[in-house]
Amino acid sequence: MGGKRRKVILVTDGDHVAQKAVETVARQVGGRAISLSAGNPTPLSGEQMVELIKMAASDPVLVMFDDNGDFGQGQGERAIKYVVRHPDIEVLGAIAVASNTKWVRGASVRVSVDNRGRIVDEAVDKDGFADGSLENRIYGDTVDVLNALQVPNIIGIGDVGKMQGRDHLHKGCPVTLTAVKWILERSGSHGTERRDETAPHLGTRGREQGVSE
Repeated sequence: MGGKRRKVILVTDGDHVAQKAVETVARQVGGRAISLSAGNPTPLSGEQMVELIKMAASDPVLVMFDDNGDFGQGQGERAIKYVVRHPDIEVLGAIAVASNTKWVRGASVRVSVDNRGRIVDEAVDKDGFADGSLENRIYGDTVDVLNALQVPNIIGIGDVGKMQGRDHLHKGCPVTLTAVKWILERSGSHGTERRDETAPHLGTRGREQGVSE
């Protein structure tokens, strides 16, 4: 890889609907999604995720993390720590996903994308509605670690791929797409970089390696 760091966007959700949404949005911005990172909870270790990230054909690489509501630091947060700290990875930002999880500190965000695709100066709830009472904190089961790791460009969002149908796959997941584009713009990336086309194709038939088309 010539020492080049891979550009990664973290997504703190990993259920089946989120997986399809993240894969769809990754294609729209010319990137890739690590399909095998999806699951409740996250099925991969941080080490495994980094290996799959390095195999992806283009940047940005969208990676999912999910603790499945487990109390304390779960598999998803441990994997986030490893990926963020890895010298071959450049984290462009993170999409902090709101949920109904209890007993969490939450992640502080300066902006969120609401369920109408607008960037707002507030946190949002699971359905993507801006809520000033949340005091600019996204409450979800895999977000607590983001601020401690000083992850740049954190944006809040409701339930990926859902939000009362406003982020539906058939609509192209416009809310999640807006969040990814915001991170790319803030980080100075454009999401259209293509890697060496002679590299092994890891498309649909490459799902066993966990990298989406």
